[in-house]
Amino acid sequence: MSNKPLNGIKIIDFTHVQAGPACTQMLAWFGADVIKVERPGAGDVTRSQLRDIPNVDALYFTMLNSNKRSITLDTKKPEGKAVLEKLIRESDVLVENFGPGALDRMGFTWERIQELNPKMVVASVKGFSEGHHYEDLKVYENVAQCAGGAASTTGWWKGENSVPTISAAALGDSNTGMHLAIGILTAIIGRQQTGKGQKVACSMQDAVLNLCRVKMRDQQRLDSVGYLEEYPQYPHEMEAFKDKVVPRGGNAGGGGQPGWILKCKGWQTDPNAYIYFTVQGHAWDPICDALGKPEWKTDPDYMTPKARQPHIDQIFATIEDFIKDKTKFEAVDIFRKHDIPCAPVLSMKELLHDESLRKSGSIVEVPHKERGSYWTIGSPIKFSDLKPEVTASPLLGEHTEQVLAELGYTKAQIDNLKESKAV
Repeated sequence: MSNKPLNGIKIIDFTHVQAGPACTQMLAWFGADVIKVERPGAGDVTRSQLRDIPNVDALYFTMLNSNKRSITLDTKKPEGKAVLEKLIRESDVLVENFGPGALDRMGFTWERIQELNPKMVVASVKGFSEGHHYEDLKVYENVAQCAGGAASTTGWWKGENSVPTISAAALGDSNTGMHLAIGILTAIIGRQQTGKGQKVACSMQDAVLNLCRVKMRDQQRLDSVGYLEEYPQYPHEMEAFKDKVVPRGGNAGGGGQPGWILKCKGWQTDPNAYIYFTVQGHAWDPICDALGKPEWKTDPDYMTPKARQPHIDQIFATIEDFIKDKTKFEAVDIFRKHDIPCAPVLSMKELLHDESLRKSGSIVEVPHKERGSYWTIGSPIKFSDLKPEVTASPLLGEHTEQVLAELGYTKAQIDNLKESKAV
């Protein structure tokens, strides 16, 4: 589809690493012209981080910068600043994840940007919100997970492993980028109404906190009631609630229905031979049928969620015994026939080779000029009239001359910019 919804939106991408690039990549998928501005000779640090092929852009970079154009620009040089001024005049959005005050020190304060382009939307990834007492603290993925509350509620609650635990999911980085993308699109729609641009910011702490709202809910319930019935500590380990702090819940569901990771056939040698099983109230009768336990339907110790909670460990042990001779896929096939919420624990290897994900475009193969084909994540959002095409990430400075020509620079002027090392 050539007429993508964001066609005509030009974005200056001053971001690096993950949060900002994830944001601008998604907007590029949907049609925006994203111009990634990078340092001459170096570029985004992820081009060289965790390389699997020498002297070729790393997967870390390629998987976060699809569908973009790259220019090199030294904004410390007057000639570079002049190029950026022209770019700002002709663009719609500038996205950055510099440290606090970096744009100002470059000479591009909000006031200056408004002078150049009153319609410009300036979007920023921050570690903490403006005015926060940690505003000047440098933030990375795991720092954000700790500051946003995720780590304190993840992991085990007793023994030597009772420490806050980080998730492998990019709750601080890519999640913040997705939040910022929503903010950018909202500001663009707002500009259609007012004719004015505005500043948009999303802090990594806030983005993580937003995903932890159910834990904030539980904190307030705990303050009020003194315990949390659906947590695995209830009712046998009530001391876990004595400080009235939401405890770590292991593999518990945390959404009001007990859930747990259960072993399947082969778990002794396969670290992912497990399923996740949820004991939802409306699915109790089907669970009893699937397990061959019809007596549980009328037993007063099992009939209601409240009655089941003291026996939840025994219930999960019974389910685990039922699936001990079944692979995770066989177990899920049995339970899904009864409409019981569950899923296999899928490894990255299994997901990479999942034909359903490849067919849906959730995982796509992309040709690259230097590294050959590689697999990457496609758009997680699906549309009825739009199928985002994922193209290769740009080489460093690959589109510098093209973008400069679009800004009105002649070949002689471009050659002069190269000679001055401004680009």
